Amino acid sequence: MSTLAGRTVFITGGSRGIGRAIALACAREGANIVIAAKTDTQHPKLPGTIHTVAEEVEAAGGRALALVLDVRDEDAVKARIDEAGAHFGGIDALVNNAGAIQLQGVEQLSVKRYDLMHQVNARAVFNCSQAALPWLKKSAQGHILSLSPPLNLAPKWFAQYGAYTTTKYAMTMLTLGMAEEFKRYGIAVNALWPKTLISTAAIEHGIGGAAMMAQGRKPEIMADAAVAILNRTQETLTGQTLIDEDMLRQDGVTDFEGYRYAAGDKPLLPDLFLD
Repeated sequence: MSTLAGRTVFITGGSRGIGRAIALACAREGANIVIAAKTDTQHPKLPGTIHTVAEEVEAAGGRALALVLDVRDEDAVKARIDEAGAHFGGIDALVNNAGAIQLQGVEQLSVKRYDLMHQVNARAVFNCSQAALPWLKKSAQGHILSLSPPLNLAPKWFAQYGAYTTTKYAMTMLTLGMAEEFKRYGIAVNALWPKTLISTAAIEHGIGGAAMMAQGRKPEIMADAAVAILNRTQETLTGQTLIDEDMLRQDGVTDFEGYRYAAGDKPLLPDLFLD
């Protein structure tokens, strides 16, 4: 049974990809959705803005609020979260979905790009969670969900792109810390990561192209797993690094073929940080 009806979910990076899919999945459960992202106008190559997702949310049965937000801007984060809380009368869940990626080693990566990944990945989890905390304390079922991986300290995950790895692991370490710190407030804090590559615009245009897209799954698998997590209480689920497929299996899902991005029998690529 869904408990998301009437609850307010604040999603960073919600204008496309996994963020959009989570927004729509929560909307189908009757949630109020805050789509917070930089994409206010249409990108020439990438479909979707905060406004088009807001329209889709309302068509799916939810209420929507589209807010322009750069998660690197500390003052803007607090202002937008407070605006959303005032608009809907509270915030029940924060989904830290915004992310930046550059798969380069220390020798080649620019300091500017490292700073971007640190600010959009690790720092934003700290910043957004801290800003949302006063609202989450008031919720009967407060939840923070960050899209970050389990901590796998095998050297291979650091050898080629240690900067990206450390910013994503920092998100997870903050998650584990906040789960304990916020336990006294009844707030659940968890991390979610995909078992396989998720086929998004970042993959198509930035990393692997169409060939790699065909070996991934649709963002909807992450969205369905996120809904499953947000439907659980702090007493039953907190301080965990969760994998999408494992989470859905707990809810009785056994057939994952419908999540494939492309039909066929090409082997699916495991996502980063998973052996």
